[in-house]
Amino acid sequence: MAKTDFKTIDEYIQTFPEDVRIMLYEIRDIIRKSVPPETQETISYQIPTFKLNGNLVHFAAFKNHIGFYPGASGVAEFENEFNKRGYKWAKGSVQFPMAHKLPEELISRIVLYRVRQNLLKTKNK
Repeated sequence: MAKTDFKTIDEYIQTFPEDVRIMLYEIRDIIRKSVPPETQETISYQIPTFKLNGNLVHFAAFKNHIGFYPGASGVAEFENEFNKRGYKWAKGSVQFPMAHKLPEELISRIVLYRVRQNLLKTKNK
């Protein structure tokens, strides 16, 4: 299967070595615990995506890090914390090095922030 043919998050995760799969399942579980039940898991931009009234967060594996994509607003809200912890980040993404344990509490707070944003977006329509 080509890396552009993923239909499910499980298919995506299964293409990686075991150590990477463990981290991908871990970030997926952290996200799942932080979202309401109506949140959908899908593949968008050929990476794992959670949707709730639009895109919520994405994640992906790379050679040395797990990329986490909470969008520009999610990064802006937690930028100072990323800097304190030494994480590389850009406008809509942050990199969690594979050499370290995933920051469960931080990821959860980011996801909860994005959930609130997306729910407010719906109320304001």
